[in-house]
Amino acid sequence: MKDNGKVSLWERYLTKEISIEFKACLYFFALLFYYCMYRLLTGSADAVIVHMAEMILACYIIGYIQVYVLWNFDEADSVGGREIAGVAICSLVYGLLSYIFRWFDRSIPVTLGLIAYLVLTYICVILIYRIKRRIDDKKLNEELALFKTEHRQVQDTDR
Repeated sequence: MKDNGKVSLWERYLTKEISIEFKACLYFFALLFYYCMYRLLTGSADAVIVHMAEMILACYIIGYIQVYVLWNFDEADSVGGREIAGVAICSLVYGLLSYIFRWFDRSIPVTLGLIAYLVLTYICVILIYRIKRRIDDKKLNEELALFKTEHRQVQDTDR
């Protein structure tokens, strides 16, 4: 297969799938941490495996929705109405699912705490992606400058 320098449809798809996988792991960890803290604070050192399965399934489904429907808002270049709407929608969906599936025994205060915790999590993720993009931009600019310098040197020796 010839590489013409352009990103293929397969590579675009694969990039989105990797992003979804990463999101599922990241948000599942956040949910599981909150869940475990809840369980410990209510006097139980046990976690319900069915709850964890529901959580990871929810994370994958919401990950697909984030990427394919909600503009991949947590990886956006800037924060505006779309991103705020995405954070609100996903946090509320997680809260609703936690209530429906009794992850927190249908406790309204704990469910509202989960929603607030997830909003904070999304804000942190948005900031982390922004910082990563800035670092990647700096690295690419450095590599481009190095390439230009090397390319000029090669041209000068060819003369």
